Parts: sequence; structure tokens; C-alpha cells
Amino acid sequence: MQPEAFSELFTLFNAASPDTIDWLLTISTTHEYPAGRAVLMEDAWGNAVYFVESGWVKVRRHVGDEFVTLAVLGKGDFFGEMAILDESPRSTDVVALSSVKLLSISAQRFIQTLFKDSQLHHRMLQLMVQRLRQTNFRFQIRNQPPAVKLANTLASLSDAYGQVTDRGTDIFNIPLADLADVADISDDEAKKIMEKLSEKGWLKTDSEQGKIHIYNTKQLVDLAGKTGR
Repeated sequence: MQPEAFSELFTLFNAASPDTIDWLLTISTTHEYPAGRAVLMEDAWGNAVYFVESGWVKVRRHVGDEFVTLAVLGKGDFFGEMAILDESPRSTDVVALSSVKLLSISAQRFIQTLFKDSQLHHRMLQLMVQRLRQTNFRFQIRNQPPAVKLANTLASLSDAYGQVTDRGTDIFNIPLADLADVADISDDEAKKIMEKLSEKGWLKTDSEQGKIHIYNTKQLVDLAGKTGR
């Protein structure tokens, strides 16, 4: 990957120096996984940070005899940073939702790079605070109606990872159970709301192409009660 494409794809590196980008490209390792493959397992020690070059993954936690999906990440995002920064075992699994291509950078070299490039260090802190704000917002709407919570989830995924088309925005056709977990609603509620949104013409689930076509992002954002997007 060329340095310009690397910094454009991964917003974490927007402010990094050219020397940092060149260095990271020489030390990164490429990984490819099929859908359904575990990328990282819970309780494995953090030894690298992973960057999603293409595809989709889900972050899940083991709860009793089941798994609960905490987040869905797409192209341009990253994961694994928490475990290397506090030098503790991972508390979650990461599983490929689709075929996925990842880049990894070892924990030691990534931390060294953060110390050497203050702009990258600052950008890392910004993105971590942004994630914390998103978590806080989800907590604030925990008592909202299921439709509001699902609309927020869809709008956030569209904003972060959506591919703009002439008709709207496309995101990966995330399994209903995972979508429900992230929105903190039941599978049945998610199914009924998705059917209703489809009837309204706001979106369409395309199983053949593996996509959710979102035709009316503005109305989804309005339903989610979010402004300033």
C-alpha cells in the first residue's frame, strides 16, 4: 500500500509524519481471514494493534454460555489498542463477519511509534475519547424506544463505514442478532423494526449482495435524535 493511501484509509494516521507512515508500512503484517474466523480470542495477551483494510469484524464478549456483540467495525477502523496500552489480557473476542483483510503492528513497535510521533499520539487520544463519547451516548439512550436505538446504530454505522452511492449509502448486511446486540434490543424487536423501515422505503436488505441499502439517512438520523452529524 502506498503511504498516501495508507494515511487516507486510516484516519488515525492523518496527522502522522511521512517518516512515521513509511516506518509503519515497513513493519506492518498483512492477515486475511474468511467470514466466521476468530481474529483475536478473549484472554489472549495483547501483542499487536490491528487495522481493518477491508471487510467487517465484530467485537464480542463471552457472557455465561453465550456471546454478546459489543461493536461492529469496518474498513479504516482499528482494534486491540486497549490491551497493549494497559498491558493486560483482552476482555473480548474479535470475529470476522465477512472476509477481511487486516494489517497488524506489534505492540512494542506501535508504542515506540506513539512516543516518537507526538501528533500520532495526540490523534490516538482523540479517537479513544471519541469512542468513549459514543459509548456514553449509547448509555444515555438505553431507556429510549427500540426504534430509536436501532436507528442510532444504523446511522452511526452508515456515518463511519458507509459507501455512498447514487441512491444513498450501503453498509454490510450485518446479521440481525449482532445488530440487535449492538443496539441493545431483542432480536424480535430488531426484526420488526427493520421490516418497518423497509416498508417505509428508508432501507432495503440485499442478501444476495450482502448489503443493507440505506436510502434515507437523514430520516434515520432524525429518528435517532442525533444532530450535528
